[in-house]
Amino acid sequence: MGVIFANIIAIYRRELQSYFLSPLAYAIAGIFWFLAGLFFVNTLEQILTYVAGLDIRGQQLGIPTPALDVPYEFIRGFLDSMGTLLLFILPILSMGLYAEERKRGTLELLATSPVTNWAVAVGKLLGVLTFVITLFLPLLVFEVLVLTNSNPPISLAIIWVGHLGLILLAGSILALGMFVSSLTDSTILAAVMTFALVLSLLFINFVAERIGGTIGSAIGHFSLLRHYSNLVNGIFDTSSVILFLSYIFLGVFLTAQSIDAFRFQRQ
Repeated sequence: MGVIFANIIAIYRRELQSYFLSPLAYAIAGIFWFLAGLFFVNTLEQILTYVAGLDIRGQQLGIPTPALDVPYEFIRGFLDSMGTLLLFILPILSMGLYAEERKRGTLELLATSPVTNWAVAVGKLLGVLTFVITLFLPLLVFEVLVLTNSNPPISLAIIWVGHLGLILLAGSILALGMFVSSLTDSTILAAVMTFALVLSLLFINFVAERIGGTIGSAIGHFSLLRHYSNLVNGIFDTSSVILFLSYIFLGVFLTAQSIDAFRFQRQ
C-alpha cells in the first residue's frame, strides 16, 4: 500500500509540475479568469439592478419591497455560471492527459512500467484537479470581499457546500475526460468527445422529464445538472455527493481498464 501511495504521489507531482510549466495551462488560466471575472461582475450587476427595480416598484405602488436574500442569490447565480464555464474549459485540460502520451509514444512505456494503471490514473487526476482548484482560489477571494459586506451576512455553510459542488463537478468532468483521452491520440477529438459526453450527462434531466414515470426518474438521477444545482443551492445532499464520487471512480476505473487493454494489444 505504501508503494502504491508513493507511486501516486510521484505521478501527481510530475503532472502538477507539468501544468505549472505549460504555456497552454497558463493560457487556459488567463481565459478562465477573464471569463469568470465577467460572469462575476455581470451576476453582481444583475442582482443589484433587480433589487433596485424592486425598491422603485415598491415606492411607486406604495407596497413593501419583497424580501430577497441578495448574498444567497448572488452566490447561487455565480456558481451556476461557473458550472457552465467548466463545461467548456475542463475538456481542454483533460484532453491531453493520455492522448499526448499516445502521440509521443510514451504510453506504452507507462503501461508496461511497474506503476499500476490505477496509480497513474489517480495521480494524473489529482494533478489536474489540483491545478483547477488553484484557478478557483482568486475567485474565492473576490467572493469573500463582496459577501463580507453583505447585510445580513450569508451562512458560510452555503458557500462551502456550493464550492464543494463546483470541485466535485470539476472532478467528474476531468475523470470522464481522462477516460476519453485514453482512447485516442488526438487531443482535439478527445476534447470534443468529452464535451459531448458531459453535455449529455448535464442535460439528461430534461430527457428524463419528458419520459416521466419510474424510468424517467431513474434516468434523471444520473444528471450532473440536477445534483450540482442541489449543492449550489446550499443543500448538502449525500446522494448528490455519492453520484459525483461515483462518476470520478468510474472515470478512473475505465481509464485503468483502457490502459490494460492497450497493454494487452501491445503484447
